Amino acid sequence: MLDLIGNFFGAMAEQTGLLHLWWGNIVMMVVGAAMIYLGVAKRYEPLLLIGIGFACIVSNVPDSVLIQPGGLFNYAYKGVGALILPPLVFFGVGAMTDFGPMIANPKLVLLGAAAHLGIFVALIGAKAIGFSINEAGAIGIIGGADGPMAIFMSVKLAPQLLPQISVAAYSYMALMPLIQPPVMRLLTTREERLIEMRQMRQVSRLEKMVFPVVIAIVVNLLLPPVAPLITMLALGNLFKEVLVVDRLAKTAANEVMNVTIITLTLAIGSTMEANHFLTFKTIEVLVLGLIAFMVGTGSGVVGAKIMNLFLREKINPLLGSAGIASVPIAARVAHIVALEENPQNFLIYHAMGPNLAGVFGTAISGGIMLALLVPVT
Repeated sequence: MLDLIGNFFGAMAEQTGLLHLWWGNIVMMVVGAAMIYLGVAKRYEPLLLIGIGFACIVSNVPDSVLIQPGGLFNYAYKGVGALILPPLVFFGVGAMTDFGPMIANPKLVLLGAAAHLGIFVALIGAKAIGFSINEAGAIGIIGGADGPMAIFMSVKLAPQLLPQISVAAYSYMALMPLIQPPVMRLLTTREERLIEMRQMRQVSRLEKMVFPVVIAIVVNLLLPPVAPLITMLALGNLFKEVLVVDRLAKTAANEVMNVTIITLTLAIGSTMEANHFLTFKTIEVLVLGLIAFMVGTGSGVVGAKIMNLFLREKINPLLGSAGIASVPIAARVAHIVALEENPQNFLIYHAMGPNLAGVFGTAISGGIMLALLVPVT
């Protein structure tokens, strides 16, 4: 009788997966819980961290059917691997974005270029420690702070690193309020952080309507490898600016974007299963990604300081940190750091200029890499 009971509970334990639970699963569950905590308690990009953290926890339950072939999270991940979700994210971002700050003050576009030094530092570092040139290119793009672009580049150049690169890109994007401010304060003086920016000129409606059309044409002509992303960004923005398809613009900015973010965060979190994620290669990617973020932030700030050597009307160097492509997170961080020094110094609108320029800077960097590294078929 006792043998029968023992066999029964043993069979039950086998089916529940309890016997397959190991310390790695527990570590990753703690990581997922920490992400949820930061999203809820600290409000560090909860739209990203809560979904990623939850999926990370569930995916580390041994034998979870959600991440197995045919499981819900597995299907979500197919949307990432097939490059369906990243263009949809750009579509929603375009419908929510006002390109007016970039059009009104074109010189701030230079900050979007300056802030991309981190991409090439990470690329060189990855190659130096043994990654292939394709893998190094995919890792380097993390420094652009553009999650969809990082996924896009990973699928094209190094699909085997997609879990590590996507997790690094989105996690560091969400943690930018922790990563960027120390670098920004280190490289600026209080007097520089107190610089106020005068109000920009008013951008006409015609300019705003023409801009996405021109951008779509230019990118499809000169950077076809990244055309799917920027084209959808332009379409979403055109819907917003023409003022005659409000229903479509609102759908892109709300329903489409919300569903896409939910699916994307679950897909990313589902890749953090301990057996595949807890490797030395993951640590290397995460460290290189962090270096890329910090170098990009610093190079943007230094770029703004160099520009001030030649400008009669000085710009606040904090704007340089917004030159990486995480819209609108980087612009918001620059604004918050400025407010800490002067509660009347509102930089958010100005910071959106280099922040949006960073999107195109990352696209240009990615397009060049893809053109050089992916053979034409």
